[in-house]
Amino acid sequence: MDWFYNGKTQRAERGLEVSVVAIVDIEQNTGYPLSAQQTEANLSETAKDKASKGNRSDFYLGHLADCVSYFPDAVRYVAADGFYSKYKWVNGVVSLGYDSIGKLRTDANLKFLYDGPYSGRGRPQCYDGKVNLKDTTHFKFVKPLEDGVNLYTAVVWSVNLKRKVRLAYLQKQQEARSSYVVLFSTDIDIDPVLLYRCYKARFQIEFIFRDARQYTGLADFQARGAQAIDTHVNASLLALNLVKAAIKPHQNYQNLLDYGTIAT
Repeated sequence: MDWFYNGKTQRAERGLEVSVVAIVDIEQNTGYPLSAQQTEANLSETAKDKASKGNRSDFYLGHLADCVSYFPDAVRYVAADGFYSKYKWVNGVVSLGYDSIGKLRTDANLKFLYDGPYSGRGRPQCYDGKVNLKDTTHFKFVKPLEDGVNLYTAVVWSVNLKRKVRLAYLQKQQEARSSYVVLFSTDIDIDPVLLYRCYKARFQIEFIFRDARQYTGLADFQARGAQAIDTHVNASLLALNLVKAAIKPHQNYQNLLDYGTIAT
């Protein structure tokens, strides 16, 4: 038992958290849970109060690393929500041999890359100014998407992630109001449309938790032991996979990816 952020109530609550690594088929837009682990208690979120076993980012990376050997060969990207858009997580995913896909803050610190001529004096210029995420002038327009959303892209330098990233910038204009979402990938050669599709498919992991709660008894147990809880949670998710396999006997395991956590 510990304090975990509950997205449903938008606040931290005391309870149990389960971290799940899932495979998502972006063609069928369906997620398949691969492994579940209960998040350990007393994991620090701050650098000044780190326990010897690390913080939660370390735990989530360890869980991901445990699952890598079971990934289908088609897996190339690890998609996660905005919580994971941190240097430690992104660097850890890349070190495992995959590219990270995630969501940046609307005030993310980004810089344009300089590709002009060298002046011939001093250190070559690396950057061409700070990115203003409210201005799409220097972004490349890709195509319009559904519901009046326009997709733009650019390769920029992320100050916080300390690397080049490919952006998928989604802008929606509603009357006089404009809103935007900034997605990124460490694969700077990725098609921005694929980047958008991958992140959109990430939400399938939320349906995994929903369906497991409603149909396979994910939260219907009275066990207190860690091993018993682990057995129950993974059995519930296994049952969900078997149901999906029975409903869709002809599966196409291409373009598979995802990672996520939930507080329960």
